[in-house]
Order: sequence, then structure tokens, then C-alpha cells
Amino acid sequence: MIKGLYEAHLPVSDLKRSIEFYTGLGLEFDHIVGDRLAFLWIVKEKSWLGIWETDKVELEYHPSIRHIAFQVSLEGLKNSVNWLRNNGYKPREAFGFKPIEPFVMPHKDYAHAKIHFNDPDGNSLEFICKIDNPNKLTERMYLSKWNEINK
Repeated sequence: MIKGLYEAHLPVSDLKRSIEFYTGLGLEFDHIVGDRLAFLWIVKEKSWLGIWETDKVELEYHPSIRHIAFQVSLEGLKNSVNWLRNNGYKPREAFGFKPIEPFVMPHKDYAHAKIHFNDPDGNSLEFICKIDNPNKLTERMYLSKWNEINK
């Protein structure tokens, strides 16, 4: 029955600033509802993000309520730190990894490569892609080390 995630929502303090932030990431603005809610396509006609202007943005951060992970290609992820910085975004440390390059979190038969950053209101964002784990590695590491081990 479920075919994917259609929408997710985040609180923001300034709707106009947040629309600019997310369109700068490559999301496509679709429409505004009233004066406090905007929708932007993550993937046109497949998934979108709703951003709600509110004075409740200062909720204590927890990934269950203020986190979005954007799926990207591995090639895109490899250049993501430079892309983010060159476009005015700031990658951040996550899970003990400095934002010098993407890092990998392995699972049994696969892994996720990722980099984290925040929007202007402190909502946690990440670029992520699923990758193979042919050697069944269990240690978290930077993507460059992962690639060297899995040559």
C-alpha cells in the first residue's frame, strides 16, 4: 500500500527566508496557504516539504520532530560539502564526525553515507544515500576511508 513518503513538515520563524533557503537547496516552490504555510517540491509530483511559520520554532531539537533527510546520489554526496559551502550553507558535525566530508554509518548488508547541516531555524537536515556494504563493515568512518577499504 505505501509507496513512499509524500510530505514532511518543519516549523520556521520566517516563511520568506525559509522559502529562499530551501529553493537554494534545489527544492521547487509550489504555493503558499494563507500567510503561514508554504509547500516546496522535493521531487516534483512525488514528495514535498511543508514549512510552517510559527513562534514555536524554539522547541527543543529532537530528530523525531525537526529532521529531514534528502536522498541524493552517491556522486552528488561526494561533492556535497563543497556544494553546501559554495552555496552559503554550513555543513555541521554529526555523530562525532567533523563536516570535512560525508561519513558512513554501516548496517548489516548496506550502509548510509551522509552529511548534516541545519536550516536557519536549527531544523536538522541531511543529504543521504544508501550504499552497498560488500565487506560487512561495522565501523563508522569517513566516506573516503570507506571507499579505500571497499576498492
